[in-house]
Amino acid sequence: MAKQVAGVSERVLACAKEEFLEKGYLDASLRTIAARAQTTTGSIYTRFHDKEGLFAAIVNPVAQEFRKRFLEVQVTFHQMDAQTQKEQVYEYSGDGMMEMLDYIYDHFDEFRILLDASYGTAYQHFVEELIRIEEYYTYRYMETIGCQSVTSGQVTREFLHMVTTAYYESLFEVVRHRMEREQARRYVRMLSRYHSAGFDTLFYPEPEEESQSKGEGPDVIGRGDAERGERRI
Repeated sequence: MAKQVAGVSERVLACAKEEFLEKGYLDASLRTIAARAQTTTGSIYTRFHDKEGLFAAIVNPVAQEFRKRFLEVQVTFHQMDAQTQKEQVYEYSGDGMMEMLDYIYDHFDEFRILLDASYGTAYQHFVEELIRIEEYYTYRYMETIGCQSVTSGQVTREFLHMVTTAYYESLFEVVRHRMEREQARRYVRMLSRYHSAGFDTLFYPEPEEESQSKGEGPDVIGRGDAERGERRI
């Protein structure tokens, strides 16, 4: 086997990142990448097998590490007892989200590619996978604390999917709009407060008879009196 020339893989990866950011996965050209990297398409196939292999070489390490950290936050939280979860949910979630946001900004271009240039690859559902994880663990949290809106059937997994999707799509707008890190941190804190106020109506609903006395239907979840804080991740 011929010895590979040093530095070619690094040039290919750098040029491929630019090409994917500019055109997205489907329209990106291996010939263009090879020309910019001053190599041949054959050398790209030798090193990365195909275009999707090249794409994965750029985004997979970041996607896997983010997912690992995201799951660790969830699992660690759910290892606490119910009372500790209730007491620490907002503080824990706020700290965890800021850590996730810093990781995103440490790998900003890779996340831009994951979010807006991955259609046609195995990574096009990256955000949806995070939403499913969040939905699952949020429902578990509500079961753990004996949330009335869950036990009564007012809140379902389908509904949680809707509100969780709204949260994460909003969260990643800071990347899509290429905001500066500090601006993103400020906006995400505001976003968390906004969504935590809404989630309080799910975690701590008013008694059904009180809601009905205000003219609301039995399926309407009232507003809780719980302390507002950062939303749990």
